Amino acid sequence: MHEYSIVQALLSRVEAEARERNATAVRRLDVSIGELAGIEPELLASAYEFYRERTLCGAADMVITRVPARWVCSTCGTDIARGAVLTCPACGAPGRLERGGEIMLERIELEVP
Repeated sequence: MHEYSIVQALLSRVEAEARERNATAVRRLDVSIGELAGIEPELLASAYEFYRERTLCGAADMVITRVPARWVCSTCGTDIARGAVLTCPACGAPGRLERGGEIMLERIELEVP
């Protein structure tokens, strides 16, 4: 369950940003998780609930947005249909994952005096 270590790293980063801005609390976190990131959003939310106590994020909601995978041609940029062979239908070049493999801290809402 690497979601716990991800949450620990996330909270460390958020607290560093909050300290840098002299924030007294964090009100909300927006996180994007790609469907191929290997992270279970429900487990991440559960780990967050466990670890956020006694941190600046104690009262902060974490909003998770799921990002669908999108494959494109590495040469010409043509979209490759979901479930298709990962080869470009136009030029035959291999596909590359354009989005859907990421975990991103998109936004932090802070309470600043």
